Amino acid sequence: MKKIAVYTSGGDAPGMNACIRAVVRTAIFRDLEVFGISYGYDGMINGNIKRMQSHSVSNIIQRGGTILKSARSEEFRTKEGRSKAYQQLKANGIEGLVAIGGDGTFTGAKIFFEEYGIPVIGCPGTIDNDIYGTDYTIGFDTAVNTALDAIDKIRDTAAAHDRIFFIEVMGRDSGYIAVECGIGGGAEFVMVPETSTNLKAVVKSLKNLRKSKSSSIIVVAEGDVEGGAEEIMQKVREKVNDPEKEFKVTTLGHIQRGGRPTARDRVLASRCGMAAVDGLIAGESNCMAGVMNGLVVYTPFADCIGKSKALNPDHLKLIEILSI
Repeated sequence: MKKIAVYTSGGDAPGMNACIRAVVRTAIFRDLEVFGISYGYDGMINGNIKRMQSHSVSNIIQRGGTILKSARSEEFRTKEGRSKAYQQLKANGIEGLVAIGGDGTFTGAKIFFEEYGIPVIGCPGTIDNDIYGTDYTIGFDTAVNTALDAIDKIRDTAAAHDRIFFIEVMGRDSGYIAVECGIGGGAEFVMVPETSTNLKAVVKSLKNLRKSKSSSIIVVAEGDVEGGAEEIMQKVREKVNDPEKEFKVTTLGHIQRGGRPTARDRVLASRCGMAAVDGLIAGESNCMAGVMNGLVVYTPFADCIGKSKALNPDHLKLIEILSI
């Protein structure tokens, strides 16, 4: 293998640039030519492929987002689109790929490998931390700390005005951000897609908490079965039925995706990027390079995509115990 390429796809995550940097510099260190593909699979189809040097990734480790840009590609979902992408790679002599992204990115990479046999290794870049085969995903730690900073500030005003705040964090299918923010932010309740939300119990607890607490923080993952923070707040307020109690909603939104990656995310991204290149050289393919129990592991895409990553039940219990 002499030439490889790296691309980012799907939602951006803090630390992607650190991963790109690691891929580029590891490839150069291993005497490989390395290319960057801009705009993910769309760029692969349209030939947005550029040779990268060591200086191409200077001063990016501290930046959020991705210098290679990201995009979702409907065309790549078609055989015709994937054929165009293959022809572009063939024209540039590219023999291996590093895909930085999440479930959708790995699904596309798996299909592409099965159709054309180009070796590909993924790096887990998503703030949701919902990919099987790695303890943490690139961007998760930064997203949690960004959300936690906001929650800390909201708690100040909640306490000042004796308010109940419903704070919505990202997590359409995963409650990892909500749970860690709930523990770290001292939330009274956390609502996540993985568990059923008992609104009657929440209302009862809120009424009991009024005897000892004048304000409360409720963290809601956007994918909770009862709805988003606004919808849940309306349901709870109606059941509490206390005209003197103020209920407020804050949706944190995309601020969780941006910002300077934490040291933890930079180190994880760097390790995964290096492992992806070394894995390609060693003959690994159709898999993701992750870190579990402190060690680099290669997990088949089929498992990353097909197996769910369950929340730690001890963390949910911890929130319940510490909220009294």
